[in-house]
Amino acid sequence: MLSYQDINAKTIDHWNKDGWEWGTPISHETFLNAKNGTWDVVLTPTKPVPHDWFGDLSGKKVLGLASGGGQQMPIFAALGAECTVLDYTLSQLESERLVAEREGYEIHIVRADMTKPFPFPDESFDLIFHPVSNCYIEEVESVWRECARVLRPGGRLLAGLDNGINYVFDESETKMCFSLPFNPLQNPDQMQFSVEKNEGIQFSHTIEEQIGGQLRAGFILKDIFGDTNGVGLLHEHNVPTFWASLAIKP
Repeated sequence: MLSYQDINAKTIDHWNKDGWEWGTPISHETFLNAKNGTWDVVLTPTKPVPHDWFGDLSGKKVLGLASGGGQQMPIFAALGAECTVLDYTLSQLESERLVAEREGYEIHIVRADMTKPFPFPDESFDLIFHPVSNCYIEEVESVWRECARVLRPGGRLLAGLDNGINYVFDESETKMCFSLPFNPLQNPDQMQFSVEKNEGIQFSHTIEEQIGGQLRAGFILKDIFGDTNGVGLLHEHNVPTFWASLAIKP
């Protein structure tokens, strides 16, 4: 029987075959623009991350955590960072390889499950970029502990986070169908919905897990903003369904 992690990887592979927005690599023009100083990246659907969250990336060691797809890591490479990407979905990692080959930069590509200990020594990185993706894992506390372990003192954790609201509604976002938490492994109705809609196995997480988990791992929260889905009824009503956070390892 496949683990839910393997189900999610296969689901995202399927989405990528259909042109999934978050698995479409950046263009050569976008890469060249970044090298010339014109760039933006997102942790959540619509709002660009403030550039001052990154600091100077030249020569910094950056980990893209569940950040495959050839979208953000090429930008950081263009800005002079030494990049590593960890992802569990093969098509996401293949996009990273193709962009790096096309643009002529080196990247360390690692296929690994972020629910397990990260395959890196302590204090390996200066910055971790973690766009919305821990909605595909059941428990997030161990992720924050591993982030703290592999970051150097003063290192930065930039994370995109779900706040659970999307999991309450149906596809039209007009009817409330489920109570939180959303955990198909514990709720047969949620599992049936997930399978029928080809959504993989996704999980809601609370502020206690997302922000509280970072604080318990030893991080200092420095900044945060909310974001919407970018499309749909909740977006039209400006309902924030995601957060982006900047945290520092002391």
